[in-house]
Amino acid sequence: MSPYLNQNYQTKLTYRPTDVVISVPGKSGTTWTMNIVYQLRTHGNRNFDDIYSELTWIEVMDTPDSTEEDMIRKIDGMPTDPHPRGFKSHASPPTLPFREDVKYVVVARNPEEALVSLKTFLSKHSEEFLEYWGMTKDGFFFPDFTSYYEGFVKPSGFDTNLFRFVSNWWPLRNEPNVLMMHYSDMIKDHEGSVKKISDFLDYGPYTEEEWRAILQLTSFSWMKRHETKFEARTVWKIPVIVKGGMMRQGSFGLAREEGLGEDIAKEVKERGKEVLKDEVAYDWFYNGGEIK
Repeated sequence: MSPYLNQNYQTKLTYRPTDVVISVPGKSGTTWTMNIVYQLRTHGNRNFDDIYSELTWIEVMDTPDSTEEDMIRKIDGMPTDPHPRGFKSHASPPTLPFREDVKYVVVARNPEEALVSLKTFLSKHSEEFLEYWGMTKDGFFFPDFTSYYEGFVKPSGFDTNLFRFVSNWWPLRNEPNVLMMHYSDMIKDHEGSVKKISDFLDYGPYTEEEWRAILQLTSFSWMKRHETKFEARTVWKIPVIVKGGMMRQGSFGLAREEGLGEDIAKEVKERGKEVLKDEVAYDWFYNGGEIK
């Protein structure tokens, strides 16, 4: 795991009944979902600096010298007012504690698309950030998809962890405090998906003007035009990625066009079946649709 990541301390936080956790694996719509939750919480607000200063990522260390106790103290001390706390986590239960008095917005994405998106994202990390955390470019920049898959994905288990994420959440999918959605369904029906999250969080009601603003501010076109608001600029003292490296195109179904070959796709499926054994869950992970 990268030295700036620490998934342990989220198990030790003091959660509150008003907390909302956005649980999404890497490169699967996390930032978009964060913005949807934020815009619903604030009834549509464009005057924010960085989405990461509005919702807290509970898996990162502030500095190389930070301790788990430092992070726990910081997050446990956050005020509730004027809005309930919102958290981001790439983890799933049991690494991410499941509590009946906390709401969880869970999103999964076709694993092939997540793999393609991650390759681009890795290459956008700034050299200053890597140097600050004692890392080298070798682990982030790959000339082709095969070297990326063999040199990063398989050694890190990123692909199998995507399947494990769904496997861990699937038994909890119908719990009243869990809303589990698929990225492709959210793309297909933007307003319907925002409405579903709105009904789940119960941050409304909204005026017609507020609702129009929320839909505009959660559109990929608006977020792309204001992408500096979504680049985690306030998480660390130095930029984690180069400008324009966070927001992509907000699409689905293009993994083959973006470099994922049939051989690797087949291997990912085989590795995934060893982790996600429920056939219904497996099919949903790849294709989306109604959760049963």
